[in-house]
Amino acid sequence: MSKAAVNGVLLLATLYMVLPLLWLVTAAAKNTGDLLGGRTLTPDRWHLGQNLADLAATGDGIYFRWYLNSLLYAGVGSVLCAFVCVAAGFAFHVYRFPGKEKLFGLVLLGVLVPTTALALPMYLLASKVGVVNSFWAVFVPSLVNPFGVYLARVFCRGYIPGEVLEAARMDGAGELRVFWSIGLRMVMPGFVTICLFQFTAIWNNFFLPLVMLSDTDLFPVSLGLYAWNTQTRAFPEYYPLVVTGSLLAVVPLVVAFVGLQRFWKAGMTAGAVK
Repeated sequence: MSKAAVNGVLLLATLYMVLPLLWLVTAAAKNTGDLLGGRTLTPDRWHLGQNLADLAATGDGIYFRWYLNSLLYAGVGSVLCAFVCVAAGFAFHVYRFPGKEKLFGLVLLGVLVPTTALALPMYLLASKVGVVNSFWAVFVPSLVNPFGVYLARVFCRGYIPGEVLEAARMDGAGELRVFWSIGLRMVMPGFVTICLFQFTAIWNNFFLPLVMLSDTDLFPVSLGLYAWNTQTRAFPEYYPLVVTGSLLAVVPLVVAFVGLQRFWKAGMTAGAVK
């Protein structure tokens, strides 16, 4: 009975997670009448090709402009952010300097502040600098991640032996060479972890672009789909576009997690071999 109960709970949990994805996949292949009529899970009447064609034609292909914007914001931003976080975590772990723990405590304090609470102050700062409604207004804030710095320090403490760094210094390596050739290589699983966390956060980011941007050509996918969704009451033909666009928006996240998971596997077994 206990085994059946556990399997039943697992089955319900699986259905709870799979059904929304199944709905999204099937709904992306339906037209406006099927979506409004509640015929999203029926296997007949597929219109995925037509929906993709309409998605590419609407607004002279503005959706794929949003898609490229999101790839640029999330792709470049997550890599640079992970590099900054690993460099900061490496410095906190390796070096001793006055006020180090107090400064790290300030970083931890930044973890407690929700990003939505910082949107208005960042808007005022961007307005002072004159970068509101520009690429930099969304890109630059994505380079800062206090939790990534904390995570990088934890990874450096577990993956980088001090003896290896001392040996590199004795061989004549400078501090930048020690970090680039040894520290960064040894903590690569942590780099990938931070990169994936930040990629997901930037890709799903909505409030900051909503505050910063008014030019539709600079919108990310999340904000662009929201703009279309607000027009569905007046223009029901936007329903298939929003659903199909939402399905395509999931693809980069799946590709990123599947393609980079081997770094996690390598990191989990790194300490098992001398």
